[in-house]
Amino acid sequence: MAASSENFERFILTKFSDLGLADILLRALNREGYESPTSIQTQAIPYLMQGRDLLGIAQTGTGKTAAFALPILQRFTQEPQRAVPFTARALILAPTRELAAQIADSFRSYGQFMRPSVGVVVGGVSHRPQIEMLSRGLDILVATPGRLLDHIASGRFKPATTQVLVLDEADHMLDLGFIAPIRQIVAKLAKNRQTLLFSATMPKEISGLAADMLRNPAEVSVTPVATTAERVTQQVFLVDGGAKREVLLELIQGHEISRAIVFTRTKRGADRVAMHLENAGVGAEAIHGNKSQNQRQRALDGFRKGHTRVLVATDIAARGIDIDGVTHVFNYELPDTPEAYVHRIGRTARAGASGQAISLCDNAERSLLRAIEKITRQSLPIIDRRSEDARQNETLGESVRGKGKPAVRARNAPPRGRRDGARSEPKSSHSFGKNSKPSSRSRAGDRVRG
Repeated sequence: MAASSENFERFILTKFSDLGLADILLRALNREGYESPTSIQTQAIPYLMQGRDLLGIAQTGTGKTAAFALPILQRFTQEPQRAVPFTARALILAPTRELAAQIADSFRSYGQFMRPSVGVVVGGVSHRPQIEMLSRGLDILVATPGRLLDHIASGRFKPATTQVLVLDEADHMLDLGFIAPIRQIVAKLAKNRQTLLFSATMPKEISGLAADMLRNPAEVSVTPVATTAERVTQQVFLVDGGAKREVLLELIQGHEISRAIVFTRTKRGADRVAMHLENAGVGAEAIHGNKSQNQRQRALDGFRKGHTRVLVATDIAARGIDIDGVTHVFNYELPDTPEAYVHRIGRTARAGASGQAISLCDNAERSLLRAIEKITRQSLPIIDRRSEDARQNETLGESVRGKGKPAVRARNAPPRGRRDGARSEPKSSHSFGKNSKPSSRSRAGDRVRG
């Protein structure tokens, strides 16, 4: 039976020193400006320092990288040894190249006074530097599953002696089709390893994976599934399908934006939107799976350093990319899965800041909007930017959020199909009956609020 986190929630831990971390780690945290542990760190670190397996339900931005990195580094301070060539003492699997690089940087920061050997193995780059790195042996290896399997198959990485395995963003790896490769990797690891699995959501496939991989795990959960960040102000603009680029440009130019991420559904769409913004004088770069690793890293570095104002991305950037100072997230297209909406808008309002999330929704995306509102359990503020014709032509009986009950015809209205009478015009979804009260979505709110 999995252990509960309630025992640890009774204690109020306000400092990292309360967690029993080594001085060499506390010095690094102090230099990096870390003052007090987050909820996931407070709950998870004590279990992990006991050597327990762990199942963590936590979204990005909750501090979970430190929650698993610090106990691993603590373990290495107590068990100093050199890594054997072509092995790694700890293996962290991540869904994307960007997240893998970010995790590796975190290990280097937290272990700056220990100087652990940290390596990254991802696709999209040359094999040779990775082979040379693996040949020396590593304390920590951060990898994406596909490229790691290549090195295992060729004998350039031998996982049997790995002491700690971490699966980060497990549900995202499920979305990317990595569950089968993960099972192949896990089958080659030692049975007596410590295993940690972190996921923002817990679909059946991930629950099954956790049941197979974890031994009597402690369970910690810090954020309810599909809860949007409290400091994110959300808005939805109803737009005509062909007007999205112009509305997006107007919104970007009309807001005080230091850094913004625009999410599209497709790679080609990301390129087109970035080009449109560039042609309009807004510095923008696209990042998606068809870009090489070097191109993606340059785009992220330029965005992080402020050289690029807008990053246009597919959902590859929705998880695990931790860049402070992102003031706005724009959903140029709503995602196919409502959970992705939560991860997208979580790119803003980080490190205690506030942010804005603005979504553009055309008529074909109404069902996606309803799914987002259902899973987040909230009704999003709507501003109608459609043309007058689009509003007038809205299906009879259909509300802004979708089809409601069929409209009741007036008692004296001519029957449907009657040729000798003029048919009544359908009511606009923004007109009000005799006893109706104007809502916040009336035309008074149709203007773009700058």
